[in-house]
Amino acid sequence: MPGKARPPLIDMALSRQAPHVDYPFDLPCVRHLGVLAFHPAVTYLVGENGSGKSTLIEALAQCCGLNVEGGNRNTVFNTHQTASLLWKHLELRTAVAGIRSGFFFRAETLYNLFTKAEEEKRDPHGWHVYGWSDRHQASHGEGHIRLFKEKVQGDVLIFDEPEAALSPHRQLAFLALIRQWIQQGSQVIIATHSPIILSYPDAWIYGLDSGPLQRIAYEECACVQVMEAFMQQRQRMVSAVLADPDEPT
Repeated sequence: MPGKARPPLIDMALSRQAPHVDYPFDLPCVRHLGVLAFHPAVTYLVGENGSGKSTLIEALAQCCGLNVEGGNRNTVFNTHQTASLLWKHLELRTAVAGIRSGFFFRAETLYNLFTKAEEEKRDPHGWHVYGWSDRHQASHGEGHIRLFKEKVQGDVLIFDEPEAALSPHRQLAFLALIRQWIQQGSQVIIATHSPIILSYPDAWIYGLDSGPLQRIAYEECACVQVMEAFMQQRQRMVSAVLADPDEPT
């Protein structure tokens, strides 16, 4: 059965020859990467803005042969030269079969991906041959969901902040999609701030807020703690933030 096959990604480590200065090698999560082991089904990277989770997830996608601005191996384009060289200094250990297919979702550059797909319609061999439809005609959130349902497939599925434009209800629906992908034999890696998307059972969660990557429990995630505190003490937290915007509590 597809779900019983050995997952393609085993672990990832920083090469000993990697630089130790300048971005992104000066990020604590990169400098002290060690060995990042991947769960056979779902692995999460969670951390505050600037912690480096998107940098790591982008480099992982490049190591898997995926376009840095999103898509599968058929979507080859580059709008801006913004990708770091981190991927060239990562050592990715895979199963014998390797990575045959995958998909990279990156909320930050999704508009670029949709725009490029529309341009390719003029080419008889363009992406529409592989099932791309007009995503710009849908609402932002609807476009995300349609993409997830229609195009996301492969051995390795990598997501950078998939919660963008998704309502809480849609984020719950995303959990069901994760289960579907796993049942089809995919391995899923996600960088997220969302307590809902972060809640898939038995997944491995790596926290980046303390420097070196550490496996942490769901309840230890800062985004979960802040959301729980807000729901329990909404008025006190809002009052504190409005009284001193520079020091939210």
